[in-house]
Amino acid sequence: MNELPLIGISTYRDEASWGLWHQVADIQFAQYADAVVECTAVPVLLTPAPAHGDDLAAAATAVVARLDGLIIAGGADIDPERYGATPHPTTGGIRPDRDAWELALLDAADTHGLPTLGICRGMQLMAVHAGGTLQQHTPDEVGHTGHSPGGEVFGTTEVSLERTSRLAAVQGDTVQGPCHHHQSVATHPGFEVTGRAADGSIEAMERIVPESDPVPNRFCLGVQWHPEMGPDHAPIAALVHAARDAPVE
Repeated sequence: MNELPLIGISTYRDEASWGLWHQVADIQFAQYADAVVECTAVPVLLTPAPAHGDDLAAAATAVVARLDGLIIAGGADIDPERYGATPHPTTGGIRPDRDAWELALLDAADTHGLPTLGICRGMQLMAVHAGGTLQQHTPDEVGHTGHSPGGEVFGTTEVSLERTSRLAAVQGDTVQGPCHHHQSVATHPGFEVTGRAADGSIEAMERIVPESDPVPNRFCLGVQWHPEMGPDHAPIAALVHAARDAPVE
């Protein structure tokens, strides 16, 4: 049992300003780390490693071996080439370094059975990692922009959860989640949909854990909303609980 689990959080490497400085920095919203601390765990920021190929895989394996849980955080659009698609006119902000690093982390997490939570982009990347695809501009499907009102403004999505899901066990049948995404999961091999918005968009999915998995009851799920940005951190608390009580084998 890990009394204070170490929870990795993926980050950007980007230009940033603080104090006197304007430099390239490894950054992520502080709300992720704050939510992990509130859930009685220790956050560890995971910079996109400056490595390639086998070196990248080795770096991810070394990181995962030292963690008790992993959050693949929200962020910019995933490169459509990763799932065999042509970029939509609205697809942008692609970061190949982050795509490669987080996919390597997911590879290592699967190998080691590490409890894993994907948030927004993180859920989308989990689907792509499993061989799935994305809807590149959700308003084309649902007919509104409520999932991403624009700029720095978060929308609110009401999500209906499957009663037998892990999330429903900690959230109840519905959740009001802060949201900020213009893309969503379309196909998701190896995952079952456990939450949807009223417009039908996929808002939560949970891994169908194969018998070959090193941890048969492994915690591995994604949410399309941003629990770190609201008062209800239940998905993050559930990850921390899994990291504390179900050690990696």
